[in-house]
Amino acid sequence: MKAKWLAVLVMLPFALVFCAFQIAPLVWMTVHSFNSDIEGWGIDNYRQILGSPFYRQAIFFSLQITFWSSAFGLLIALVGSYSLRQLGATRLRTAVMSFTNMTSNFTGVPLAFAFVILLGTNGCVTLILRRYGWLGDFSIYSKTGLMVLYTYFQIPLGVLLLYPAFDGLREDWRESAALLGAGRLRYWRHIGLPVLAPALLGTFVILLANALGAYATIFALTSGNFNVIPIRIAALVAGDLELDPNMASALGMFLVLLMVFITLVHRWVMRRSYTHVRS
Repeated sequence: MKAKWLAVLVMLPFALVFCAFQIAPLVWMTVHSFNSDIEGWGIDNYRQILGSPFYRQAIFFSLQITFWSSAFGLLIALVGSYSLRQLGATRLRTAVMSFTNMTSNFTGVPLAFAFVILLGTNGCVTLILRRYGWLGDFSIYSKTGLMVLYTYFQIPLGVLLLYPAFDGLREDWRESAALLGAGRLRYWRHIGLPVLAPALLGTFVILLANALGAYATIFALTSGNFNVIPIRIAALVAGDLELDPNMASALGMFLVLLMVFITLVHRWVMRRSYTHVRS
């Protein structure tokens, strides 16, 4: 009994911090999302968001950039993690993993500045590609350019999350499949990818959350002129024209609900996959 109370006391500081910085802001945002400066308490904020083409565009752009950057980042991270695993315990793999760990934290204003230098209007890579006619009408400040930027900072995080998952693949499985006549494609289709599926889905969800709430990078790159949900929330909380924290809370709840929905779908898919494996 004494050990139990000691464990509770040890966990108390963490519980206080968690409630203060996680639960309390979420409760405040939930309550104030139903409070409108015009109509009072109700769902007027949500009605305005769903009825406004401007806010609908912000939601659509956020989902589009988030999904495609997460998908491309996951694919590249999968190939990169597998390649690193094939290197074995070498200095090159250690160096690449150390570099990946460092670049996973290279986000925000420094990342935006680096991409302006490389792929901006007068960036060094932009001038080289434009000289040989390989660039076309690409712009780092467009939606396509933002997808490239988002994909870049998704890759290191994806590699760090997927690399340990390859420990679940045993070499004798591949050898047994080869002895039974299964080629490389059939091995990955029936053995490799099903084993990696939980890690792939989990990593994809984390990448979605990582991109959906990204703010500093896109704000530094576009000066807040691109219409996505984090930019709209910041404009409503600390903008120069119109302040409406209640509307910002409603937009924030859209992000929360999106992540809850994605997480529930992930859990449902994983539950079905585990049930299928057991059966």
